[in-house]
Amino acid sequence: MPAARVSLEAVLRTAEASRTGALWKLDGAARQLDANLVRLPSGAGVTEHVEPDLDVLLVVVEGSGTLHHAGDEEELAPGALVFVPRGERRSVTAGPGGLAYLTAHRRRPGLTIGRTQAREGGEPACLLGRICPACDRVSEDPSASFCGRCGGRLPTA
Repeated sequence: MPAARVSLEAVLRTAEASRTGALWKLDGAARQLDANLVRLPSGAGVTEHVEPDLDVLLVVVEGSGTLHHAGDEEELAPGALVFVPRGERRSVTAGPGGLAYLTAHRRRPGLTIGRTQAREGGEPACLLGRICPACDRVSEDPSASFCGRCGGRLPTA
């Protein structure tokens, strides 16, 4: 069972200043929700992408930045809460002092071995360079440098 209470301020305060990406994530096998505390350094961002399956709630905890979504730019500041619906193109850019935000969304089902419905076009043979080491999400954008879910740096291919 995940911890019922976490101090995001304490997570930010105790994390090394140079540490970016997902600083904290909700744990526990029986949960229905995923949540991540993401920190981006000044000027860094999460590359434009589309999340086809999950609505995302984003809450700014510290710093400033810009959320680009639905063809618009929205300035982010502490306390801002933004709902980003699935299927909407989005990206995040940290402001001059960096940005820390919490994301929450329905939990993805775990990976399973077995037959799945074939998708038009299929997947390339190797996706290792597109799998986030922090949250295991596969980036839909092959040129992305940061994970669209947690903001962690993607491995170089």
